[in-house]
Amino acid sequence: MKTPVEIAQSVCVSAHKKADWSVSQMMVLGILAGAYVAFGGWGMTVTTFDVQSVGVAKFIAGTVFSFGLILVVLAGGELFTGNCVMPLAVMSGSLSMRAVVRNWIWVYIANLIGAAIVAILIYNTGLWRGDIGAKALSIAAGKMGLSWWEAFFRGILCNWIVVLGVWLAMSADQVIGKIWAIYFPIMVFVASGFEHSVANMYFMALGILIKGDPTVLASSLAPSNIGSVTVWGYINNLIPVTAGNIVGGVLFVAALYFIAFKEHLVKR
Repeated sequence: MKTPVEIAQSVCVSAHKKADWSVSQMMVLGILAGAYVAFGGWGMTVTTFDVQSVGVAKFIAGTVFSFGLILVVLAGGELFTGNCVMPLAVMSGSLSMRAVVRNWIWVYIANLIGAAIVAILIYNTGLWRGDIGAKALSIAAGKMGLSWWEAFFRGILCNWIVVLGVWLAMSADQVIGKIWAIYFPIMVFVASGFEHSVANMYFMALGILIKGDPTVLASSLAPSNIGSVTVWGYINNLIPVTAGNIVGGVLFVAALYFIAFKEHLVKR
């Protein structure tokens, strides 16, 4: 495995590669990443909708949801939240912030498209009708009902952990090592109830699509705050969560590790 210093150096190298992607490459890889995260979100909904113990349900949800980032890292994808560690290369003086922002913008748009595509496809399967759909709607309503400050701070904590999952995955050279390195951080972030902007793109989109279905509304799992599930609720959640994700990845991972390993990252 790589040492922490070697991981930091690898992150800088990876940031340059990401910054060099063409727009078409970022769009394709970003759409795939958004879709992979959405698959993880659907999987966690299906496997937890009827679990009575809250703690057990959260553990299962985190375990299943980690599938999404495993696909992103191993199969290949560009994920906005993971790319929030790219400023480490900026701090080392080897990459411009303009290149990082360019990557963030295109990847974020692509992640949104990928997450929305999966939400639309799942909606058309009809597999969500009944209690599963009520659970999905409840997840969406819970996210859209958060205050800005709650969403912002949950976003910070989420991406502090998610970026560490990517960071740890870079320490391993074998597939199984990467999978385990990803699993534990993602399981903890989901079980904790923190907010991930790309995952929310999917959860809230599906909630909006299914909120009027009678089989969902008739379920005992249907939320009481269904009125919060709107397009504005979608935007109202994504803005603070995205801002929090940026702070979590840039400040608590990239900046702190730069301070710790500056002498190994800045060329003299």
